[in-house]
This record gives sequence, C-alpha cells and structure tokens, in this order.
Amino acid sequence: MMAEVDYGDKKIWYEDVAGAEIDKDGNPVPGSSQAEKWFNKYLAPYLKIVKTETLSDGSYMVYFSDGSAIRPWSASTRDWSFYPGNPQKCIEKYGIRVHAANGKCSFTFIFNPANDSEPWKYHYNKGIEPYKFGWDGNNQKLYQGSAFACGGNEPHYCTAIIQMNNWTIPEDYPYKVSY
Repeated sequence: MMAEVDYGDKKIWYEDVAGAEIDKDGNPVPGSSQAEKWFNKYLAPYLKIVKTETLSDGSYMVYFSDGSAIRPWSASTRDWSFYPGNPQKCIEKYGIRVHAANGKCSFTFIFNPANDSEPWKYHYNKGIEPYKFGWDGNNQKLYQGSAFACGGNEPHYCTAIIQMNNWTIPEDYPYKVSY
C-alpha cells in the first residue's frame, strides 16, 4: 500500500519480469536481474530486509530478520515462494525447483493485480496473495481434483488452504510442514 502511495495503482506499476540471465557456464550474471531491480524499486524500501542473494537459477531471494524469506520464481515477478523459516534447508531438501517444496517448507503466492480475466478473478486488484489462479471456488478442489491442488504434482493451492483456515494449518492438511 505504501508503494501505491509513491507509485500509483499497483495495476500500473506491476510488470512480469524475469530473474538474472544465466551465462554459458550456468552461473547467474551479476546485475542482470530485472526482478531484483523491480523489487528494489517497488517493494524493498518498505520492508526490513536482512540480506539478499541471487540463486543458481537466477531467482532473487530476500531474507527477513525473523528467518523467513521470499523470492520471485526465476522467470517472473508474478509467482512468489515464501519460506516461513530456513530457506536454505528447504532448498537443500527439495531442490531449487519450486513445486517439490510447495506446501511443505515453501508456500506459493501470486501478484497479478492487472489481469481481470476469469482465471485471475481472485488476484485482480489485489496485492501478493495466496495462489488461486484458475480456482473455481470449490474448497475441495484446493485439496484434490484440480491442476494446482495441494495434494497434487503442482501443489500451489496449499497456501490458500492455510489462508482460509485463519492462517493456521488444518488437521486435514496433506503434508507435514518441515524444514
């Protein structure tokens, strides 16, 4: 909200930009991350950041004093992973690919306030929100029977389950959260 005071409506300054370029040896090119530049302009001034780093896939990790961290996925600033604690251990255990850790030690959020099409209806004109892209409003589909169900191969809806349970993990949650 503070960024909107300084830069106007988030729908105007939102843009989907990629992380760092990767050189021929597979290493991130320093200073090439458009996501980092976007984050530093629109979000960083309003947060208490302990440190930042560019990861091997070109994504940008932001660490906070409570041990949590966030990062946009390597190809955009639309999709975000939140690590409530010990992101290094989470990445060591599940790898840098976001899907394997979803719902266990990282949680998926989306930022796409400008898109008002049907699949994006739960994100239109919102800030960084739990992933609900394409959700049909059926709570059972958050668990099973949809492409991003918490119990499936791309468990992005796990964050929405926790949100809808007053930000606590419900008893029927399909994973043990661990680091």
